[in-house]
Amino acid sequence: MATPRRCTETREEKMPPQRVFLNKVDTFSSKYLAKVIIGEMNGSGPVLDQFWTSSGPEPGPQTRTRGVTVLDPNPGVINGSGRVRVDPERRFNGSGRVRVREFLSRVREPDDDEDEDEEQEEEDDEEQGAEPNLRGSFRLVGTVSVGSEGKSFILDEYQIPSREQLLQKLLECDVVIYNVSQEVEQVDEAAWAVTALHRSSSSFSGPKLFILVSTVMTWACSDPADPEEPDRPLTDELFWRRRPHPNFRKHLDLEETVLKMGKEDPARFSTYVVASGLQFGMGEQILQYFFKESWLGQEPDIPVFGDGSNIVPTIHIRDLASVVQKLIQNPPKPSYLLAVDQSHNRMDEIVMAVADALGPGKIQKRPWEEALLLQDMSVTEVDSLLLHLQIEAVFINQLFSFSWRCRSGLVENIHLVVEEFRRTCGLLPIRVCVLGPPAVGKTTVSLQICERYQLHHVTMETAVAEAVDQLEAAMQTPGSGVSPAELQELLRGLKDDGGQSGVLEQHLQVLKTKLKSQPCRDQGFVLDGFPLTYEDGSELFTEDEEESSQSSIMPGLLVLLDAPDEFLLERVLDLPEQQMEELNYDPESFQEELETFRTKNQDDGGAAGFFLEKDVKTLNLDVSQDNDQLMQQVWEALGPPRTLRPPREEEEEEEEERRKAEETRRREERETWVLDQVRHQEDQLLQVQSSQTRKYLMEQVVPPLVRGLLEVCRTRPPDPVHFLAEFLLQDELLHPRSHAP
Repeated sequence: MATPRRCTETREEKMPPQRVFLNKVDTFSSKYLAKVIIGEMNGSGPVLDQFWTSSGPEPGPQTRTRGVTVLDPNPGVINGSGRVRVDPERRFNGSGRVRVREFLSRVREPDDDEDEDEEQEEEDDEEQGAEPNLRGSFRLVGTVSVGSEGKSFILDEYQIPSREQLLQKLLECDVVIYNVSQEVEQVDEAAWAVTALHRSSSSFSGPKLFILVSTVMTWACSDPADPEEPDRPLTDELFWRRRPHPNFRKHLDLEETVLKMGKEDPARFSTYVVASGLQFGMGEQILQYFFKESWLGQEPDIPVFGDGSNIVPTIHIRDLASVVQKLIQNPPKPSYLLAVDQSHNRMDEIVMAVADALGPGKIQKRPWEEALLLQDMSVTEVDSLLLHLQIEAVFINQLFSFSWRCRSGLVENIHLVVEEFRRTCGLLPIRVCVLGPPAVGKTTVSLQICERYQLHHVTMETAVAEAVDQLEAAMQTPGSGVSPAELQELLRGLKDDGGQSGVLEQHLQVLKTKLKSQPCRDQGFVLDGFPLTYEDGSELFTEDEEESSQSSIMPGLLVLLDAPDEFLLERVLDLPEQQMEELNYDPESFQEELETFRTKNQDDGGAAGFFLEKDVKTLNLDVSQDNDQLMQQVWEALGPPRTLRPPREEEEEEEEERRKAEETRRREERETWVLDQVRHQEDQLLQVQSSQTRKYLMEQVVPPLVRGLLEVCRTRPPDPVHFLAEFLLQDELLHPRSHAP
């Protein structure tokens, strides 16, 4: 096959597309496609913010759609090259109805003195191999999912009760992008859209471009490129040989339909397929389970489903967006493009990299069937994680020149990807120090903070105890690499409490190591009751020059608790004797401990003075006030708790709990009703049976028995029972009766 020519010509005479349609613009993948299109294409650079993705029902006939025009609140803010800078705070949020949003940015012609600056910028871009910026106004029109927020920018609304009217909106666009790489339910709509546009191509006012962002799962069952070299990667030049995963046959049919629709009149209606690798970066989606489990730190190892030896083609979501952007700017001759990075990482390598950077640094292989039991993964995502495919993107490397985000893949760029994950999900660690006099309630407050924000509770005592346990375990384990004598010496040093000499340097190093551990670095910590002095704080929190700010353990908030001495002394005296012993409180020496604390911390000379010198935010609290009011001040200082789940997922979980509770209530009501019905039937049956018995007794037994009892009462015999029996026998002879069967 002939090598396609590189698309580097400058098209200054042709304005770029004015209107671009993108489906499900609020989902993980489409969101960043949209940001690059309206951001970088307007010269504003990447526009990134933090929010959670969502999903909603598939748009179809009788779907109500709302048209939205977003205006730049500062329309005159344009940079020197005449390019528009899009507001980075603008978000793409969802709506339960299909909405069409228009993101409108304005441009103006630059002044003469600005032309020179712009030409210089374009020359610099060309020297770096970048495509020259194409100026013009751009609008992004797209459908979104359930739960849209931020409606202040809505200027008008209109109804779209059918797909025919949605088609009218597509016909108004120069470029139509359908992203089905992670939205399986969008396949049918994409097939309808490209077919409907093809049927309407004769009425186009100008050329139109249709781009389908598909998935490499349509290659999952492809035969090797060379049977004699099974490790030789497939390329997009061999796209006609691809064979899909059984669950992605509809994707393959859609790809074939898109390619077919663009062959009839490519000058009027051109179509492209971009087969994307597994997408990673930013908040994560397919790989989010592994990032979440690593960050939470609740498991000793991170699972790898299957044997983990499968090679997974990947691409950073920003790089995929750049490929689509370049395709819009300069449509190439090949109509099928693979979008994957240059990595050939195995699945266990990917999970191990995540576990090393965020979690325990250990993985465990588990049966792939266990992945199907996870609520965090859909069946299609499990299929994608089990994919084994060696593939290489030839065309995008030959045709397009852009700045890659992660060209060498996830493993080589794990620290960058982890930092994106933390920033996008708002998971920057929270570090708090709680100080105060003895018996002021430092541990109580610390544990409440840890529970609300899922932080690690750290004290000097627990850190040293953990280190002692580790050393004792190492002494029992041969081959630890350290001689028993050295271990014994370390153990002896840790068990030494320092006496009157204060905190030992060895204890400080143990505490610093604990605060720099992976869990404390990821989630954060609450340091309870330490440092005790200015010197302790300086020794513990002084960073080496080569250490980066990311590894800093300096608390971001100091919670300084206090109360009058009389209040604290009364609190100690009110404690049960057993609790006093557990807390090592002696009422006789407690007053002396208080005086020592006050002396060390007067005039900001203690540990609080160290944090004041380091400009650490301090929250002074009087514990003699109501506990709820006290903790409310802490919550306001720290902000809302962080979560790895989207707010919508939390709402859905609450709704699911309410639904289950309602089902339980109804089931109990049904069971109660059934029991009532059974009791009623039993009562009716008993009534029927008892009426027959009563009739029998009244006719056959009661009359002679009454006569006999009357005779007993009249004669009062000494043996009434024997007398009654003789009477009944004689009465039978005098009054014969017909016996009932």
